[in-house]
Amino acid sequence: MKIISYNVNGIRAAMNKGLIDWLKEENPDVICFQEVKAEENQVALDEFHKLGYENIYWFSAQKKGYSGVAVASKVKAVGYSKGMGVEAYDNEGRTIKVDFPDFSLINAYFPSGTSGEERQQFKYSFLEDFNHYIDGLKSDQPNLVICGDFNICHKPIDIHNPVSNKNSSGFLPEEREWVTDFMEKREFQDAFRSFVEAPHRYSWWTYRAGARKNNKGWRIDYFMVANSMKDKMTNSDILDQVVHSDHCPVMLQLHCQN
Repeated sequence: MKIISYNVNGIRAAMNKGLIDWLKEENPDVICFQEVKAEENQVALDEFHKLGYENIYWFSAQKKGYSGVAVASKVKAVGYSKGMGVEAYDNEGRTIKVDFPDFSLINAYFPSGTSGEERQQFKYSFLEDFNHYIDGLKSDQPNLVICGDFNICHKPIDIHNPVSNKNSSGFLPEEREWVTDFMEKREFQDAFRSFVEAPHRYSWWTYRAGARKNNKGWRIDYFMVANSMKDKMTNSDILDQVVHSDHCPVMLQLHCQN
């Protein structure tokens, strides 16, 4: 099974930039979108249906044109659920869980703290509550795959200039420690780093100052795979030549039942 995660920064804008043509060529079994910035009835879903994505699971934010996640799948799920059960995050359409026969896939758009201290504290609250959410799932659903925009660079190798960004939201010590703690205590693998050790591989670039052209980026988009699933991983990569957004897609391949 080939799964792609992609923060499209507005799905309608990305579709206007050739998203559907690229999706036809890339042909994943499942694609998870973050920051769709649209309600389901505002998007030409027939374009996805034509490619075989008959199963679409959508969770919009209450605020128009903001946040939201969606999953388009060629494989019918055995179940799905919206949100974490916490109103503050669910109002922003932050998470959706889709259950397949072999595993459950969580598509998440973590908050950013770049707009100020209030949102940074909101982000910290989300991180703590996300831990509780995953802890609550693992007893019944140990085979978890989490993908999405985490809005955190884990290690210095994941950011173009770790020294100048040491006090920047997204690379703060507390955020980075959360990722380490999450992986160790909840037993998850960073799928990309399980296959690729090379530096200078990023998934997001600011639109300012030619950052993408000069590859001055951040790796903030992840697949986190439960240790119980790690032997099912066959490949993971960053598709950094794909341009419909300020992010690029990330990919995971699993050997499992469709």
